[in-house]
Amino acid sequence: MSGGVTPLRPQELRDWLVRPAPPVVLDVREPWEVEICALPGSTCIPMAEIPGRIDELPRDRPIVVVCHHGMRSLQVARYLDARGFAPLYNLTGGIDAWARDVDPGVVRY
Repeated sequence: MSGGVTPLRPQELRDWLVRPAPPVVLDVREPWEVEICALPGSTCIPMAEIPGRIDELPRDRPIVVVCHHGMRSLQVARYLDARGFAPLYNLTGGIDAWARDVDPGVVRY
């Protein structure tokens, strides 16, 4: 049974990342985008590669899916939800919102 996808604001992710047992942060942007900026410690698997690399993702930890503005990540989170992964979160506004609201040192593009 699927558990759905929960929206997560950048500030909520910031606070979660410093607590014990942080989530897996799955960045589904393209490699050229990740070269521009990325969240430290994130797992980078481009959206198109998710079906072939799904076994690389843990099923025993929460996963926060991230992209540039939050649309690709929402699609991937829904895909993972349909395959039994849970709990799943989508970073609202993506890494762009993270740069704007949490860490202005992250390059915006």
